[in-house]
Amino acid sequence: MQEQPPLQPRILLAEDDLALRKMLRLNFEKEGWFVLEAPNGEEALRLARQNRLDAAVLDVMMPKLDGLAVCRSLRLEGISLPILFLTAKNNIEDRIDGLRIGADDYLGKPFHLEELLLRVRKLIRIGQGVDRQSSIEQLNFGSSCWIDFNGYRIGTFQGEIRTISKREAMLLRLMASKTGEVVSREEILEVVWGYQAFPSTRTIDNYMVAFRKYFEPQPKMPVHFLSVRGVGYRFEPNG
Repeated sequence: MQEQPPLQPRILLAEDDLALRKMLRLNFEKEGWFVLEAPNGEEALRLARQNRLDAAVLDVMMPKLDGLAVCRSLRLEGISLPILFLTAKNNIEDRIDGLRIGADDYLGKPFHLEELLLRVRKLIRIGQGVDRQSSIEQLNFGSSCWIDFNGYRIGTFQGEIRTISKREAMLLRLMASKTGEVVSREEILEVVWGYQAFPSTRTIDNYMVAFRKYFEPQPKMPVHFLSVRGVGYRFEPNG
């Protein structure tokens, strides 16, 4: 049987500097890669959701939605696209933050083109290899509760199995990824809803009310989904 040729690598390039974006696209195409361009984070997120991609190069400081928010949103949706941050913010704290939220690599500006190409080639090998799963696939907590993030199902404290919405799964994944930390309403709005679809903070409160009905034996005295007055919410799996 004749071996199938490898698929042409497909790269998402999100950069608001038009001159830099054109230069990078030209060099990526010289490598034989198919390039999808985005001038802002909102467009980058749309393209990443709608296309088969092998790697993404994201500028951190972009209009409408920054690269960090794009990465967080993709990870919360279970999209494991290999991501490299390209940014002028290159101190150690920024690099740690970028890697912590799910990026695979981080390169500061100014950069050497050949180094960037080497790093992107490595990401392509990851993207075209074994399909990577989200770091959180299923979570068990409490006496009998569980969340299947990829299957959009939950097991309630009463032993019922229920289907949840994609938005509920994203919010639960965000809370679970920051176990024990306070997640502000502003972060929830930015990451789960995005800049262009801000609901009121009351909407978040309604989601938490629903989660307490699913997972708390006494919803009015929660031990897992806790309110932090004036800030947001905290998830405690062993509460």
